[in-house]
Amino acid sequence: MRSYPINSPEAAARIVAMALVADGHYATAEIRALDRLSAPSRLGLAPEAFKVVMDHFCEDLLLASHGEWMGSAAIDSATRRRLFAEVQDPALGAEVRALCEAVMLCDSHLADGETELLDDMARAWPMPLNPTHRTSSMEQLAA
Repeated sequence: MRSYPINSPEAAARIVAMALVADGHYATAEIRALDRLSAPSRLGLAPEAFKVVMDHFCEDLLLASHGEWMGSAAIDSATRRRLFAEVQDPALGAEVRALCEAVMLCDSHLADGETELLDDMARAWPMPLNPTHRTSSMEQLAA
């Protein structure tokens, strides 16, 4: 996996991309949810730049699995922890986590890979006592 600077928009966007393909694919509903949430701009990226991060992430997944598509659920724990470590700012981590949760919950179903990702994310970034980002993202998604 390529590296991004700590707390960069690309590092944050890659984790959202990881959530998009945690179940092995992304659905139109998930892409629409990202659009409704203005996810790229909330992470400091133009939509085209977010797509580049997504494309690079999928390329990295294919290289790591020797050309076999398995989605992001196949990422080993050490690599996943390294990717989470590229987002160290608590506010940015809360924003990324809220976007990931909103995207994964938009179809009212959590696949095994999505649940594993959420569990790993909770260990990497413990939930603050007042999770305002999560609430606002979920409210925007419902609108």
